[in-house]
Amino acid sequence: MKFAPLVPLQHSRPRWVIVNADDFGMSAGVNEAVAQTYRHGIVTSASLMVRRAAAADAAVVSRELPELSLGLHVDLGEWEFRQGAWIPLYEVVSIKDASAVRTEAWQQLERFRELVGQEPTHLDSHQHVHLHEPARSILVEMSLELAVPLRQFSAEVQYCGGFYAQTGEGQPLGDAVSVSSLQRILRDLPPRITELACHPGLDESLETMYCHERRDETRTLCDSRILATLEEEAIRLISFQGLPFLEAIKSEELSAVEMRHQGGV
Repeated sequence: MKFAPLVPLQHSRPRWVIVNADDFGMSAGVNEAVAQTYRHGIVTSASLMVRRAAAADAAVVSRELPELSLGLHVDLGEWEFRQGAWIPLYEVVSIKDASAVRTEAWQQLERFRELVGQEPTHLDSHQHVHLHEPARSILVEMSLELAVPLRQFSAEVQYCGGFYAQTGEGQPLGDAVSVSSLQRILRDLPPRITELACHPGLDESLETMYCHERRDETRTLCDSRILATLEEEAIRLISFQGLPFLEAIKSEELSAVEMRHQGGV
């Protein structure tokens, strides 16, 4: 069973992990890999790039994966590090133009609603552009209006980006997406809710700085040893749409503990 029942845990270090696949809709190969890592691996959620050619196909694929939480991956452009500088592969709008960023972000939200037929369960952005102004304030505002988590700005969900096979400047990182590396990441998770980002894909010729590493990620995410590690570590897989239920359960557990301290039970 992919998602364990959301019941109170009797474990000294209760931990939950949301495994989120970025770039859903980037290509047919990425869409296929997201479905594969959901059905046969540990992916529980995905973030949709609504401007890409395969976005409509991704929305169709998601309907065959009814428990997959679907968020919006705001896409303002992509940059590649070359000869000591970041060079744009493409730019949707200037990331320094607050008005253009606001308009584009909300248009992408509307496109998400058209494709998916519902609100996103979470928000993030391509190459983390929302960590910097003006996108930061705009996406924080959007997350508050939608009442959904924004990556790295959520009090309830911490972010882990360690499952990634490149440095911040695009240099290869050896075995960073190997089975042993992912096992280590999982074992080191703190006792709370963590979003673990991943980038599965089956393409070999994507126009992106992160390409062949996606196939390696796909294999690791589907490796039976990873599910075994989750079981050994008593880590529960959840999705973004499961967060409200989990928070209710945690509140019930806290109330029970308080009652015991007060001699009520």
